[in-house]
Amino acid sequence: MAEEKVNYEKILKRWWGYDSFRPLQKEIIDSVCNGKDTLAILPTGGGKSLTYQVPAMVLDGVVLVVSPLIALMTDQVENLKKRGTRAVVLHAALSHNKIFDILEQAQYGAYKLIYVSPERLQSSFFLTRLQYINVSLIAVDEAHCISEWGYDFRPSYLKISDLRNSYPNIPVLALTASATPKVQKDICDKLKMSHYCHFQTGIERDNLYYVVRKTKDKDAELYKILTAVNGSSIVYTRTRQQAEQLSAILQKMGLSANFYHAGLDAFERTKRQTQWMEGKTQILCSTNAFGMGIDKPDVRIVVHYDIPDALEQYYQEAGRAGRDGKKSYAVLLVTESSLERLLHRHEQVFPPKDYVRNVYQQLANFFVIGVYSGEGGVFPFNLELFCQKCRLSYSQVQASLNILQWAGYITLVDEMENASKLKVTLPPSKLYDWRMAQPDNDPILEAFLRVYTGIFSDYQHISEDYIAKALGMERDKIYSHLVALSSQGIVDYIPFKRTPLIVYNTPRLIAEELFIPKAAYESRIEYLYERLLAMYNYVSAENECRSVLLAKYFGQQNPKPCGHCDYCLSKKKQHL
Repeated sequence: MAEEKVNYEKILKRWWGYDSFRPLQKEIIDSVCNGKDTLAILPTGGGKSLTYQVPAMVLDGVVLVVSPLIALMTDQVENLKKRGTRAVVLHAALSHNKIFDILEQAQYGAYKLIYVSPERLQSSFFLTRLQYINVSLIAVDEAHCISEWGYDFRPSYLKISDLRNSYPNIPVLALTASATPKVQKDICDKLKMSHYCHFQTGIERDNLYYVVRKTKDKDAELYKILTAVNGSSIVYTRTRQQAEQLSAILQKMGLSANFYHAGLDAFERTKRQTQWMEGKTQILCSTNAFGMGIDKPDVRIVVHYDIPDALEQYYQEAGRAGRDGKKSYAVLLVTESSLERLLHRHEQVFPPKDYVRNVYQQLANFFVIGVYSGEGGVFPFNLELFCQKCRLSYSQVQASLNILQWAGYITLVDEMENASKLKVTLPPSKLYDWRMAQPDNDPILEAFLRVYTGIFSDYQHISEDYIAKALGMERDKIYSHLVALSSQGIVDYIPFKRTPLIVYNTPRLIAEELFIPKAAYESRIEYLYERLLAMYNYVSAENECRSVLLAKYFGQQNPKPCGHCDYCLSKKKQHL
């Protein structure tokens, strides 16, 4: 463990160039460096990553970082490498042999930080090799994902508790931007943190102006808001279709806008995100698939076109505005009809039990699983294709799958990464003739042949980003070239994708035998209704500061009015 008088500021200055820490960062670092389990609630942009990166420079051994955000982990590792810190991320583009080499090197002290996704913890190979590595700290980012009572529960996070069993004496740092007292307790229970230090900043953001705007014409109001504020913007919608339609409407109004949602392929999502990050697109209309892990400091406005299901979600998404400390806005658009529908939304989210049983039956038919068989089976799952084939509602099926998951029958891994794959389809002799006929001998294909030596005999996981960086080209050019080669029959190229998986935890039952316990249905309906009611009270409130309402919801004692939300400003006008 760390010595008592470690100069954390000196380490911060040497490796990151900062003179001082942000609020609570130093206290959190000191806690984990002295071997204490720690729960830290820091706002978006509050510098969570430094609370485990600085300890990596102090502690002997490796800091293991568990995060669902592949892009963010990759960016952090690249930035750490530039500063001379030995860090690595284990992602799907790496071959089995490469992962073996990394873990073997880590055994002998080659790395200070290893980043992994929670899905990696399902690999027995990884867990076995990890036992030979000196792990000094386990950092769990987006820790609210482990709570079944949280708004963003991810079953893969539950595997972290198994990891804790293997390292009972290693401190755990659980990090999140928002969690109610109930979710905080659940995080600590799931991570077996019986004795822990708790750090939490206030949720106040002096530069963020919360506004609830009631209107009869949301499109007109949205245009008015977006044209009144310069800078980058995010507009959150409930559905993919709505994101696409709203983007088209804004474009017709002459605004620089595009849409983003999980239905786009990985390449297109990356492209649109990059265009927005670089300021080439001003407005991004998106579902909640966008934003987590995005570090763009100059977002001036976040608009919620629809009312979110929970204040946790609203607070996290609104908090993506103004991370540079400059004046920014979080605007929630509300119509009378949307407010009325809010308190009945749980009826849509929780379909009748007979509907859930029917989805379970249709799922078995879809995968061709016989009665009392299929336990332990893992099946790639295309939700949209399933809904089309079975003629079922997308939202109702999604809700039914969640209920089946909570009941323990299945596990839904919603985004297991499958890296791009490439195989040369021409025999070596014909490929040689083809290459000789090319005027520039095709440097892109040449690079892939040089890096991935087994590409003739079988499909190889590849990284377009790695080749693009090596050749000094844009990733788009690498992608387009591989598509062209594939169409010519030179190679077979399977681009990167995220594949949802369904795992059967129990043998497939007859639908009538399916028992849905209270904890998976009635209790969750009650909890969802509580969250919807809290959201309703926030939106409809006319006599209290928005920031105070949020602070009370997250358990903060005696919060003070912000002085600049829509309520506070209207109150000031009344006293003029």
